[in-house]
Amino acid sequence: VQLQASGGGLVQAGGSLRLACVVSGITVSRGAYAWYRQAPGRQRELVAGITHGGITNYLDSVKGRFTISKDNAQNSVLLQMNNLKPEDTALYFCQYKTTWGRGTQVTVSS
Repeated sequence: VQLQASGGGLVQAGGSLRLACVVSGITVSRGAYAWYRQAPGRQRELVAGITHGGITNYLDSVKGRFTISKDNAQNSVLLQMNNLKPEDTALYFCQYKTTWGRGTQVTVSS
């Protein structure tokens, strides 16, 4: 299994970004996936997860702003991020079991 994340960038506070994690080697609908993030000097934290059956969970600070979903047509896992805040600035990673994609940088300016 390989994961390829993209979609990061620089955005002003209040803006939106959509991250995509293209999955190869497995059909995305069959697995559980997660997005993590790591800011400089901080531990990596779970941002959002989605189970095989589509049940989702979120970090408290992103509830109501971020949405994780699967795109079966593109075999990818998406993270829609709205109303971004400077504290969302971090390197974002997608994860499947013990496999991690390369991070994509999200920077939110105030």
